[in-house]
Amino acid sequence: MLVIIRTHSWIYFVSVLVFSNCNLSKNEDWKIYGGNKEGNRYSTLDQINVSNVKNLTVAWTYNSSDPMQPGENPRDIQCQPIVVDGILYGTTSTMKLFSLNAQNGELLWKFDPFEGKGKKTGMHAIRGVAYWQEGNDKRLLYVVGSSLICVNAITGKKINTFGVDGEVDFHEGLGDVNTIGHDVSQLSVRMTSPGIVFKDLLIVGSTVSESGDAAPGYIRAFNIRNGKLAWVFHTIPLPGEYGYETWPKDAYKKMGGANCWAGLVLDEKRGHVYAGTGSPSADFYGGDRKGQNLFANCILALDAQTGKRVWHYQTVHHDLWDRDLPCQPNLLTVKIDGKMVDALVQSTKDGLVFLLNRDDGKPLFPVHEISVPTTPALPGESPWPTQPVPEKPVPFSLQELTESEITNRTPEARAFVLNRYKNSHVGSKYFPPSLEGSLYFGMGGGAEWGGNAVDPNGVLYQNGNNMLWFIQMRKRESLDDLKSMGAGERVFKNNCTSCHGNIDNKTPSDLMLEGAPSLNQVGRRMTKVQIEQVLELGRGRMPSFNQLSKQDRDVLIDYLLNHDSGKKINEALGAKHQLAERIKHEDSFPYLPPYLSYGINQFRDQENYPALITPWGSLSAIDMNTGKYLWQIPLGEYPELVKKGYKNTGTENHGGPIVTAGGLVFIAATYDQKLRAFESKTGKLVWEYQLPAGGFATPMTYMVEGKQYVVIAAGGVRYKLPQGGSYLAFCLPG
Repeated sequence: MLVIIRTHSWIYFVSVLVFSNCNLSKNEDWKIYGGNKEGNRYSTLDQINVSNVKNLTVAWTYNSSDPMQPGENPRDIQCQPIVVDGILYGTTSTMKLFSLNAQNGELLWKFDPFEGKGKKTGMHAIRGVAYWQEGNDKRLLYVVGSSLICVNAITGKKINTFGVDGEVDFHEGLGDVNTIGHDVSQLSVRMTSPGIVFKDLLIVGSTVSESGDAAPGYIRAFNIRNGKLAWVFHTIPLPGEYGYETWPKDAYKKMGGANCWAGLVLDEKRGHVYAGTGSPSADFYGGDRKGQNLFANCILALDAQTGKRVWHYQTVHHDLWDRDLPCQPNLLTVKIDGKMVDALVQSTKDGLVFLLNRDDGKPLFPVHEISVPTTPALPGESPWPTQPVPEKPVPFSLQELTESEITNRTPEARAFVLNRYKNSHVGSKYFPPSLEGSLYFGMGGGAEWGGNAVDPNGVLYQNGNNMLWFIQMRKRESLDDLKSMGAGERVFKNNCTSCHGNIDNKTPSDLMLEGAPSLNQVGRRMTKVQIEQVLELGRGRMPSFNQLSKQDRDVLIDYLLNHDSGKKINEALGAKHQLAERIKHEDSFPYLPPYLSYGINQFRDQENYPALITPWGSLSAIDMNTGKYLWQIPLGEYPELVKKGYKNTGTENHGGPIVTAGGLVFIAATYDQKLRAFESKTGKLVWEYQLPAGGFATPMTYMVEGKQYVVIAAGGVRYKLPQGGSYLAFCLPG
C-alpha cells in the first residue's frame, strides 16, 4: 500500500509491502515425504484458505505416463512428490524419476533406472524419494527393485561415487550363510516408502515377502556420500541380542519379515529415529515361532547415529492376522495433565491409535492388555492370550463383527452376507485363523500407508476403512507330496496359494471376493506374455516375483495355462530343478509353514459392495490432548449408488491427508476419483475436484514466488478404475 508522510514542506510517498502470515515474496518447500522429518503432513501456508479454496483452479498438469508396451499391465502412482527450491521431484508408475519446474510443470529431466540394463524388472510402488544436500551437492535417493540408487538432483544423472556406478545392492546388511544360515541375495527386498535422512545417513526400512521365503526386515543406515552400510538393527534378534528369547531358538535362521515398510520419522534434537514394523513371515500361522516375537509389530525408537535400541512398544503380540503397522509414526507435542509432552502417535490397521511418550515409549493414555480368544487354534499354534488396546481415543474403525454390522443396503445383499456370517467364526477380531474360516476386521482396514496429518494444536486427521475379510486355512501338502508334484504346481503352491488360493478354486463358493483373484482359468483373461510381465514386474498390490528363477517362472506359467504339462517338465528336469533342490527338510529355508491360507480375501456382497453397514470409509479429527473426537465424516461415494439415493456411504480409500494453516484438510484416496478439501475445524466439505484418474497418493503443498500450490498424483488403476499417470497442481487465479 502507499503511505504518505508529510514533514513541513516536503511530502514523501513511501511504498510499504504488507504481508499476511504467508509472506508473499517467499518460497516454502515440501522437502520430505510427509512434509517434515516428524511426518506431520502439515504446512504453515495459508494463502489458500477456507474463504477462497472454492476458487482453486488447475495451474498445470504433467503426464508422467510411458507408452504401454505389448503385454504390459497398467500400474498406479502412489508418490507424494517433494519440492526443493522451486523444483518438484516425483516418480512415474514405471519407477522413473523426474524433475519439474514447480511453477509450470515443465519437465527439466527424467532418469530411467533401467537404461542400459535391458528390460524392466521388479516393478513396485514408490511413494516418495529422499533428498540430501551439502552446499551444491544435491542428491536424490530411492530404491528400484533391489538397488538403492543415488541421483544428482541438478542433472538427473547417477552419482558414480555412490556404491558401484551410483547403486548399492539393497540386500546389503541382511545377512549371509554365516550369520543367518542362508543366502538372501536372490530374495525379494524392495522399498516402497522412502528412507529418512539424518546428517549424512539414509535410514531405511524395506518391503519383503510375506511368505516363507521372506528376507529379514532389518532396519539399516547407508552413508549418503559413498553408499557404505553404516549400521543394522536386527528386527528379528540374533543370539545374545535383546528380544532373542521372545522367539524359539534359532528362529532367525528361517523367519523373515518384521520389516518397516511404511516409512520412518526423525527427532533431530534427540537424535532418535522412529519406525513401525510389520508382522513376521509367514502370515497367519505362528506355530513355529512361539513367543511374543519382538521386534515384529513394534513401534521402535533407535539411536539415529548408531542404530541402537532406545525403546520399543509392541502393538500386537505374536501376530496371526497380518497387522503390520501400516503408516509412519507421527511426532507431536500434547498437553497431558497440564504438562506439555513430546509424544508419538501411531495408527494401526485395525483402527487403534497409540499415543506414547517420545522419550521412553510409555503410553500417555491408559492401554489395557485384554484377554483374547486362543481357541480354536491350528495344531501347534500358541496364540498370545492378551493384546494391548488403548482406552482412548476409541477406535476409528469397526472392531467386533456382530449381526448389527452386516450390510442393510438391500434385502438381497443382507441375505447374501448373513449366509456367510452364520457359517463362519465371527465376533472378536482376535480369533486365531482356523480350518473352518473366520470373518474378521483389521487385516486391510483402519489406517493404510497414506498415513495421517497433525496440526500444531495436536489434532490428528486420520482417514480409515471399514472392510471385512474372510480367511480360511488349509493343511499344507507334505514334503513328499511337494516332491511328487510337477515343478509348476510346486512353485504355485509355495508362492501363489497364500494370496490366490488353490487353482481348482476350492474357496467357499458363496463368497464375493475382492483383492487377489482366483487364478483358475487365468489363461482366458491374460496372455502368456501378460503373465510373464506380472511375474517379472508386479501389478497393483501384487509384488514382482522376479526373485524366482526364469526356470521357476516358466514352469509356473505352464502350470497356470496347462495343468497337465507341469509334471512332464518336472520329470525332465529331475533333481536339478532349483525348487526341488531347496526342499530338503522341515528346518530348511525357505520356511514351509504346515498351514497356509486359501487366499487373502476381502468379503463383499453379491454386487461387489462392502459387506458392512456404512460408512465404508471415513475421515476423523481427533484431539490428541484429550483423546476425544472433534468430528468424523464419511469419505467418498459410489457415483452409481448416489444415483439410487445411497449418499455418503464412504469408500475404501488409499492415500492420506495433509493439513494447512489455512484451516484446510486436503485428501483424495477414494473410489470416486475426487480430490477434496475439508474445513479442519468442522469437517465441512468446502471444495472438490473430479480427477482424471484415481488419486491413490497423498497430496502436498508448497509456495513458489509467492503463490501456493497443491499437487496430487492421479495414477488410477486401483479398483479397476481407468489408468492415469498425471500430476495435477492447483492454485488460486491471478
